[in-house]
Order: sequence, then structure tokens, then C-alpha cells
Amino acid sequence: MDLSPSGLTHDIAIIGGGINGCGIARDAAGRGWSVFLCEQNDLGSGTSSASTKLVHGGLRYLEQYEFRLVREALLEREVLWGIAPHIIWPLRFVLPYHRKLRPRWLLRLGLFLYDHIGGRKKLPPTRVVRLDRDETGKPLKPEFKRGFEYSDCWVEDSRLVVLNARAAADLGATIATRSRCLSAARQDGLWHVVVQGTQDAAPYEIRARCLINAAGPWVGDVSQLVMRDNHRTPVRLVQGSHIVVPKLYDHDGCYIFQNADKRIFFVIPYEQHFTLIGTTDRDYSGDVAAVHATDEEIAYLCRSTSEYLRCPVTPDMVVWTYSGVRPLFDESGDGTAQATTRDYVLKLDAPSGEPALLSVFGGKITTYRRLAEAALAKLAPHLPRAPGQPEGWTGRTKLPGGDFPTDGVEALLAAAAKTYPFLTATHLRRLLRAYGTRMHDILAGARCLADLGQLYGADFTEAELRYLVQVEWVRTAADAVWRRSKLGLRLAPEQIARIDEALIRMAAAPAAFEEHRQ
Repeated sequence: MDLSPSGLTHDIAIIGGGINGCGIARDAAGRGWSVFLCEQNDLGSGTSSASTKLVHGGLRYLEQYEFRLVREALLEREVLWGIAPHIIWPLRFVLPYHRKLRPRWLLRLGLFLYDHIGGRKKLPPTRVVRLDRDETGKPLKPEFKRGFEYSDCWVEDSRLVVLNARAAADLGATIATRSRCLSAARQDGLWHVVVQGTQDAAPYEIRARCLINAAGPWVGDVSQLVMRDNHRTPVRLVQGSHIVVPKLYDHDGCYIFQNADKRIFFVIPYEQHFTLIGTTDRDYSGDVAAVHATDEEIAYLCRSTSEYLRCPVTPDMVVWTYSGVRPLFDESGDGTAQATTRDYVLKLDAPSGEPALLSVFGGKITTYRRLAEAALAKLAPHLPRAPGQPEGWTGRTKLPGGDFPTDGVEALLAAAAKTYPFLTATHLRRLLRAYGTRMHDILAGARCLADLGQLYGADFTEAELRYLVQVEWVRTAADAVWRRSKLGLRLAPEQIARIDEALIRMAAAPAAFEEHRQ
């Protein structure tokens, strides 16, 4: 597609390649609108890959009377599971009763609402659990004798972003990663957007009928620095950090723990050999790109977890941390960070006779698809009539690789084991959980492990790396081992360095690794 100033005019230009930007791009492209999306770094490299990785209603938001948000999120759980069963699956969470904190009747009421206001059909209901007799009680201190067990879902968050971008590109959208928006101005009834791909590349201009600022925690920076809007952006930046430690217990259940400060946090089995603990909730100021888990946050999560588990968790056990900044809509600036709404807010600026601007604030990864629908509903009056799919199509159409039933994982694994007997069950399961049925695009024609090319470490092969370069916009080792996967937990620094070296060689021979675009 011609991206020069004399090229085609896009219907929609999107700044930001997180879950909201990519979700909107997919929906818009499917409806027949032409879409251009630019992302200054890698897809999902900001907040969208720093979540607790849950598709959930948000049990604690009931206390804040966020009933609409919770209901919408609960309704989305099974919808998202249905369209992406390779990267989304059910989990069971145990909530121990803590006699010094919320009363038992309040927990019962909250879980009753959680079970009944969100259209649950496939997920198992809440049950009372005797922790002094149940397997899930063994890791806990003996004073926790009663609790509740309920359902939510897991999601590979950064893969959800990439799959939405891939689906959008397959439908004709232009996805420009590592491309910074330098300026955006209204002129002659259109947005004129100047983009620069790399520091030494010449900037180019695209035109669009509508512009969406979906830059996440950079939404204010884009408004002020790119669009020259000097008005205060009503965004509150809230930091959430997580820690990863070696596996703390043997069963596959998860925990949701309460703290005396009224916060909650999760303890979740992670990547087979680890446990994920998070999140914190604190106001953030400073460079968003420099956000990291502080010593104070690490100590807080270790201390809080140790109040519940028989075996204490200490900072020296931490093998990895990650942190993100949530851009919450907050006009008043009052109250605590954890009390600020997690609901999304869409602000439309469409002066008469001028092209529309839509700014996206807040949101949860669980409701990204509904956010996209709401965003396009606001922009529809400013766009040509949509010639493609009707509203709601994204909840009925599978994401790439997800074209199998929610209960079909084991059948696919069994079939793959017969087709690729040279791969271990662990390797096959990882590939299926990442790529779904598109794992065959990586493995096609291979009759032995050597056919997949160089082995970089763990079970990461040259064939998989080539696929990530060609199809999923991977340009650095960090893209591959921390966002498209979490293989960074299993690879040594020198192995990751070898992947970067391989990517340099691939970039030097671009014809061999031409990226699949629209």
C-alpha cells in the first residue's frame, strides 16, 4: 500500500498498538473500513503485556458499585474463550475466608452476584471449600479453614494483542510497528499524520478521515506533543507490578488473597515451573517507559503472600518482575489509585466540518472487544457506510489459530503427537497454546527436529523464529522471548543474545523473510 502523501486516504488512523488499538483495528477492518495503525515500539510492549493475564469480571469492583463494568466483563469471559481457546482457558480461584477482614456473608453475596449477573454458561459455579480437607488448603496456614472457589479465565495477554493485529492485517489493515507518530493535524477535512519508521528513515505522511489516540499511558503525551493540545488530559497513571518466583505448590488452582489495606492480589501457577504474584496498585509519575517493580513493591507482595502461605516468600526468591502503567480516566484527581474506575472512557472531539478525533482512556483487557465496538459506534457518523461485517462480528469469529472448540485442546495435541512424533509433549503443548492450529505453519513438512533448523535453547527453534518474523512483527529477541512467549524464563542470557544475532542475519536478507502484510 502506498504510504506517501499522494497515496490512498485511510478511513481510520490509530496511534497505539496495545490491546485497545489492535482490537479497534481488527473490528474496523472487518467492517470494511481502511485502517492504518502505528506503534512506536513492539505490539503490546506497554501496559497490555503487563497485566495479571486474567479474563475476569473483577470481583473487587463490586465493592465499588461498578456493576455495569463487572457485568460486561463477565459476559465477555466466555465470548473471548470461544474465539481464542488456544490462548484463553478456565481457571479456578480459591478465596480463603479471613476472619479479620471482609465478613463471610459479604464474600458469599459478592460471589453470588459474580455467578449470576454475567451470563455464565460453561464455567463452573462457585462452591464452598473446606480448606482443612481440600488439596487447595495444603499450602495455606492452618488458620484458614474455610473458603470459596470460583471461576475466571487465563489469557496470554501479549499474544491476544498480536492475534488481533494479525487478524486486522489479514483483513487489509496496515500495521506499522516501530513507527512513531511525529505529528497529526487537521487540514482540508482530513487528518494529516506524519510517521517515522526508524530514526534514520525518512518520515512519511498518511491521511485519514478519523484519528484514534489509543496510546495507553502515553495518551496525554500524544495529545500534547503530537496534536499540540494544551488542555489537561484527565488521565491518572497507576502502576501495577508483578513478581515471579519458583513454583510454590503442586496443584493447578489459583488464589485470590485479601490485604488489610483492602487491596486484593493473585497467586497463580505460571509457565509450569513458576508462580505469578500480583498486582500492586499505586499512583505513578515519571517516564512511563522506565516503569519497573520497586523494592518496596516486591517486599509488599512477598510479605502479603507470606501472611497466607505456610512457606514464606522472600525477595531473594524472585526470578523475574514486570510492571505496567494503567491510564485511568480521572477528571477529579481525588481518591486513591485503587478506587479510580477501571472502566473505559471514550472522548470524541469532532468540530463541525473537521475530521473526528477519539481518545481512549482506561479499560480492561477483558473488555477490549466491547471498547472497540463502542469506539466505532462513536466514529460511524463520521465515516463512510461500512461495507463489511455488522457490529458484533468479532465475538463470533475466531482469532487466528483459534478455529477449534473450547474443549478441543487435548484432541489437537493427540493428533499433533502422531504427526510430529519427534517433538516432546511439552513442546507441542507450548506451540498449541501459543499458535493454535497455526502451529502447523511452523512445523509443516518437518520429519525430525533438525528440519526445524537451529535450536536456540529450551525448545525454541529457527522455524518458530522465522514464523514470528514473517507473521508476527518480531524484530528483537525480547519480542520473541518475553512477549510472543515467556521463554525468557528458560533461556540463558547468551542464548537470548544468539537469537538477536540470528535476527540481525535475517534482517540482512529481507527477501528470505518477507513480512506477511495486508
